[in-house]
Amino acid sequence: MVSLSLAEKRLLAALPADGSPAPVDELVAAGAFAASGEVLRAAGGPERHGLVAVTQETTTTHRASDEAVRFVEVGLPERRAVAAIEAAGGALPMGELAAAAGLDGGEVKVAVGWLKRKGWADIVAGKLTLKEGVPVPGADEELLAALVAGGGVNGHGDALAELTHRGGLVQEVETTTRFVALTDAGRDLVPGLDLDADATEVNQVTPELIARWEEMTDAEKAKVGLRPFDFDVAVAPRRAAKPHPLTQIMEEIRAIFLEMGFTEIGGDYVESALWNMDALFIPQDHPAREEHDTFYLENPASLPLDAADVARIRDVHQTGADTGSTGWGGAWSEDVAAQGLLRTHTTNTTIRYLAEHPEGPHKVFGLGRVFRNETMDATHLPEFHQIEGIITEPGTSFNTLVGVAREFFTRMGFEDVRFRPAYFPYTEPSMEVEVMYQGKWMELGGSGVFRPEVTEPLGVADPVIAWGFGLERLAMMRLGLKDIRQLYVSDLDWLRGNPLQ
Repeated sequence: MVSLSLAEKRLLAALPADGSPAPVDELVAAGAFAASGEVLRAAGGPERHGLVAVTQETTTTHRASDEAVRFVEVGLPERRAVAAIEAAGGALPMGELAAAAGLDGGEVKVAVGWLKRKGWADIVAGKLTLKEGVPVPGADEELLAALVAGGGVNGHGDALAELTHRGGLVQEVETTTRFVALTDAGRDLVPGLDLDADATEVNQVTPELIARWEEMTDAEKAKVGLRPFDFDVAVAPRRAAKPHPLTQIMEEIRAIFLEMGFTEIGGDYVESALWNMDALFIPQDHPAREEHDTFYLENPASLPLDAADVARIRDVHQTGADTGSTGWGGAWSEDVAAQGLLRTHTTNTTIRYLAEHPEGPHKVFGLGRVFRNETMDATHLPEFHQIEGIITEPGTSFNTLVGVAREFFTRMGFEDVRFRPAYFPYTEPSMEVEVMYQGKWMELGGSGVFRPEVTEPLGVADPVIAWGFGLERLAMMRLGLKDIRQLYVSDLDWLRGNPLQ
């Protein structure tokens, strides 16, 4: 004889008598349950006894991202570019596109790329020229508008695939619905269920119940049932507090460098162009200094500089000073060097550290936020973290750098690591580090040996190897994410389901 609790009996009585599956959400009210979790717990025992069948069905729907909603309001970058070109008479100089179309630095590249890919415009003599007038809205634009308006994706297969991979403009959402249905054995049992509303169910025998038992009549005792304990019944998961997955990875990185004998250092977000750019031998006309790449500040618009620092760094830029270099030549502006900005990399921290501690040896690292005027998409953020580090000591070399980088990424779980030659104004030789991920090589950061133009003005005589790796991209790979923005979205299901690292 199967012993059932009152909750299990209520569930059986609430199920369709013909054995058709009923959604758990509908059974909450039908069986007088407080929540769907109670329904599933009540179904656990009957399912093990073969009285009900619990099934689930997962459906995939699509929704437009926040960026897609904005594009529906203002137009895709290429659509705004077409409007600007058409307003200019069908041809517009490349350099005027951003201002004419209201595009930021990242969107200009996107717009030009899609203009060429869609065959809407050509570049002729430095001008974007429309091919055949203003193109009509394509399937991608129609699909975005339909999704934002609450429509579906039927009939838009190619456009859906394109938008899904285009910076995650369209996102897949999976919904799981659970169903409970009576089996033949359950249907046979339902007619004989005792659903006495006055009956009580006892989960635990207490002294009060024992004392009152002697005073109860046989009829009252018959209405008291001692609920059997079932240690296999499903219960609601416990939501224990734990660090954010990104915080866990940062702590893992910190532990690796500390175990390798490094000391952690930090620095300020607000920096002068002198220490963010000039001290790294980045010329004052370098594209990275433009406002579409760097966040310059209105307050403070400039920062005070030490005259000795200014003189040493200026001389290296103009003539090379005593480094053996010819420098960049031309004029060098102290006003440009004094500009206040949000640091674009954490190398400003290590450069300042070297200036304050020119005598080595040193092995230091840092984890810090940096800021770049990037368009936010599936792989780019305007605010992110870098893993910065340097080693300076007699005899350190490019081979040392390769060994440290390989050791770090191996400890982070990447077995295949390779190094590719690169160019940076402040290191020579330079390299980018790549790891194998899902069958593809992924670039995770730059590194190299600081040039004499960087170290000698600071009074550093020993060679210095340095690196700056991207934390968020590494975290994406460790966590199996396709969109970097998910790291900063308050998705409770994802956060709760992510295990402690």
